[in-house]
Amino acid sequence: MTAETMQQEGEAVGFPWWLVLLEGVAAVILGLLLLSNPKSTMLVLVQVLGIYWLIKGVFAIVSIFIDSSQWGWKLFVGVLGIVAGIIVLQNPIWSSVLVPTVLVIILGIEGIIIGVVNIVQAFQGAGWGAGILGVLSILLGLVLLTNAFIASFALAYVLGIFMIIGGIAAVVMAFRLK
Repeated sequence: MTAETMQQEGEAVGFPWWLVLLEGVAAVILGLLLLSNPKSTMLVLVQVLGIYWLIKGVFAIVSIFIDSSQWGWKLFVGVLGIVAGIIVLQNPIWSSVLVPTVLVIILGIEGIIIGVVNIVQAFQGAGWGAGILGVLSILLGLVLLTNAFIASFALAYVLGIFMIIGGIAAVVMAFRLK
């Protein structure tokens, strides 16, 4: 793919190159903060998430007055967002431990489900590879579920590494778009 094609695709999508660059730099900075000071950074990120949930909940309820279709779901999402946002903002330290732990539990359950699906696909003709990946996925899911609290502390480091890698990729892509 040439830089000109990427430029045209970037313009077609509507993202200016400098916005991708800013996103990449922000991701690298957040990744470095997560690796250097995971507790404080996770506390701030969870607080931002709480503010987001609160604002999203208010907007969901306001949207009922603009478009009343599916008002029951909008009301449910709005109330849930407001309650979650308030709880996170009122209990910052508790939330910075609970939110990553719940995320790890969800990932563990997802790993088990994906593993079972892969094993079923292996028996239906997808091959040994799908079966082996299914077993590994189930084992990883079980490890996450049995050690959810411990794994939640490692989550900051894993997120930090992924953010640095993703940020560097975004910076490179931004300059290729330019």
